[in-house]
Amino acid sequence: MVVTAKTADGKEIGKEERHYHPQATNCRDTKEKYGAQWKTANIRDTSIQPHKPKTETIEFDLPEGVRSADVTVDLFYEAVNPDNKYPIHTITKKVSLDK
Repeated sequence: MVVTAKTADGKEIGKEERHYHPQATNCRDTKEKYGAQWKTANIRDTSIQPHKPKTETIEFDLPEGVRSADVTVDLFYEAVNPDNKYPIHTITKKVSLDK
């Protein structure tokens, strides 16, 4: 998932990328391990499950004088490696500090 915040004139003011998938590792370090040469265990599964809402909080610092931003969320499916991305859903909303 990629979340991008832009000002009204299109200037990017923030961008954050998050990955949701089972994470395999061993007990010796925090790096992910894959392959037959490693004895691994899935320590956590952050996958997005079908028909189950997932609530996330992402915050961006707005520059001084900016009261609103256009926030776009792009959800992708990564097949095998990060270069193989398939778009699943995109949504854009205007967020304002004013009521």
